[in-house]
Amino acid sequence: MEVIELFKKLVSTKSETPDDGGLLNFITEYLSDFEAIRIDRGDVKNLFIYKKFGSGEHLCFAGHVDVVPAGSGWKYDPYSATEDGDYIYGRGTQDMKSGVAAFVQVVKKTKNFNGTLSLLLTSDEEGEAINGTVKVLEYLKENTMLPDVCIVAEPTCEEIFGDAIKVGRRGSINGYLTLRGKQGHAAYPEKAINPIHQIAKPLSKMAGVDLDDGDAAFAPSKFVITDIRSGMEVTNVTPNDLKMMFNVRNNTKTTQIEVREFVEKHMGVLDYDLRLTQGSYPFQTDTNTKLVRKIDEAIEKVTGIRPKYSTAGGTSDARFIAPMGIDVIEFGVKNDTIHSVNERTTKKEVEDLFKVFRTLIEDWEK
Repeated sequence: MEVIELFKKLVSTKSETPDDGGLLNFITEYLSDFEAIRIDRGDVKNLFIYKKFGSGEHLCFAGHVDVVPAGSGWKYDPYSATEDGDYIYGRGTQDMKSGVAAFVQVVKKTKNFNGTLSLLLTSDEEGEAINGTVKVLEYLKENTMLPDVCIVAEPTCEEIFGDAIKVGRRGSINGYLTLRGKQGHAAYPEKAINPIHQIAKPLSKMAGVDLDDGDAAFAPSKFVITDIRSGMEVTNVTPNDLKMMFNVRNNTKTTQIEVREFVEKHMGVLDYDLRLTQGSYPFQTDTNTKLVRKIDEAIEKVTGIRPKYSTAGGTSDARFIAPMGIDVIEFGVKNDTIHSVNERTTKKEVEDLFKVFRTLIEDWEK
């Protein structure tokens, strides 16, 4: 089986979160000369599979086999892996069965490596991510099996294959604000406390505001309002309270402390409650590390392009890997149709991704 055949096998298997569609069993059988450990939790399927070739460093490839629901309006069956010219269509072609196919095929073909090669796979990345990669990492830490370096094969390229790798990610802070007022008749506003009127002035100084200036690696942390609800959908009653939700994709300069201080500054003495949660924290991998240097060289050798370093976008399971003290980067095919109808990627990108990973392994000790 070559990489495109493997890729089409993965794409044609329906594996919507948290279902793996049997893919982890298939990969275990496909890599039958590797040691396999299943770390399933509830409905979530997790696989750590590894092979020690030598006494050197432990290089891990990480990813997920689960995909978001396909939705409707597709040109082709989203689980048919249909070829159309240079493209292969299907849910997960970019996010991220292309990456999984490339690194599974690479480790299968590898005969020599002065170290350990492993794969960390989950069916829980597109969901709550509670029982997926984080549980595998906990197991590996408990058993002194954590890798030294890790590549997450998420789609990272922007305009052409090879033009970008992720060397970090922003965190994500969620805010839930409740502003209390006093319900009343619209004809007697002086007898009520209208929370909509109260928030109007501070809102103009909060919405879309940068909380810091960012830096060379990260864009500024921006205060983004995602939802405001109040009232009873009638015209003659002013509301008793108002609920607002917001999100801050934070860099390393802004924490929950700064977010809370920002809200307090603008809400002042208004009667409100604020709750903050954080699902992920920002991280950045040193670009002078061996991992970054070697992936740069491999990409340039295959494509002729020197990739730029990016921290843009949402979150990935790299957010769980970095806090373990593991150097981690992300590299994969172009990211322009993920989660959309008619998601697709080219055969050449999948083949070139395989070549980049193969080159990385072959040149690791050079």
